[in-house]
Amino acid sequence: MNAMPTPPQYLVGAGHPARDRETVLSLWRGNLGQDARMTAKYEWFYLRCPHGEPLLQLLLDVPTQTHVGTASAGRRRLVWQGRELRGGVLVDLAVLPQHRSLGPALMLQQGLIAAAGEALDVLYGFPNPKAAPVFKRIGYAQSAHLVRYARVLRHAHYLRSRLPGWLASPAGWAADRVVALRDAWSRLRGPALRSAWTDQADARIDAVWADSHKGDDVMAVRDVGHLRWRFDESPLATTRYLLVKRARDRALQAWFAVQRIEGTLHVRDFWSLDGANGMAAMHVGELLRAARTLGCAAVSVEMCNSDAQRAGWQALHFVERGRRPVFTRWSSSGEPAAAASLFLTSADEDE
Repeated sequence: MNAMPTPPQYLVGAGHPARDRETVLSLWRGNLGQDARMTAKYEWFYLRCPHGEPLLQLLLDVPTQTHVGTASAGRRRLVWQGRELRGGVLVDLAVLPQHRSLGPALMLQQGLIAAAGEALDVLYGFPNPKAAPVFKRIGYAQSAHLVRYARVLRHAHYLRSRLPGWLASPAGWAADRVVALRDAWSRLRGPALRSAWTDQADARIDAVWADSHKGDDVMAVRDVGHLRWRFDESPLATTRYLLVKRARDRALQAWFAVQRIEGTLHVRDFWSLDGANGMAAMHVGELLRAARTLGCAAVSVEMCNSDAQRAGWQALHFVERGRRPVFTRWSSSGEPAAAASLFLTSADEDE
């Protein structure tokens, strides 16, 4: 007599963001940040994304018939050589503590891969470096690094760890003046620019995106519709935009989406008419001038792109402060773009 097959411990199935809201929030509770923050994120990221509902996977514990884990991929519009691609950024993996082993997490990721097979051209994510072997095991490739660069504007704080306290403040003041003069001299050698702050994505951003050269990189569409959802409607942080214009006719040349956290101005996203050729040093110089006027101690930016595209930042002495691996998994529909370089910023994550 044949033995009855042993039922599986877990099953993975597709969820629906509207229907499964309470299930997902219960799985996040105590596992993924503050409850109020994550509830606000769900309403924004899962229910109001203009690019479509995220792919959602739920892990079912078969013996108890209860959901014990979840993972998602938020949709993104990407572009490559004039062709629009369907992207998905890996987010919000959560498994209840008593079920945290490699098997359930792998099943959730494999469920996303299966769901993305027809729905998306590429999945991408920024996993912890310790998780790299797991991602490689299920078919992801490490395509690049998201590199963080920083530039100090006020030096006293950084000098206190290297100089006596009585000397750090005057030495920092002197360093600030020298660096500010050097930056001012760099701006004077370029075309005259003006900049202004705004709290909402400006409709003129569409013209900058439309008129810019995109090159051969895979990148997210950076139009005003995306920015309004990604930043203006986000309940997770307050974002402002620095608009850089040509002085003679006020034509918009570049923009920066920034968030100020304590004394640092974090650039979350940016674009210019130079497009994929990189952010020009003159535009970065205007950003530094505006940050200095605000009293910021430093400016930071994260990006994943080529040496040429980093040139405008490095010309103004931004230095690398850290990096994170970027993993991608292309479906058959997206394979023609799989060998292309990626242009990413921290805006290409979920928060």
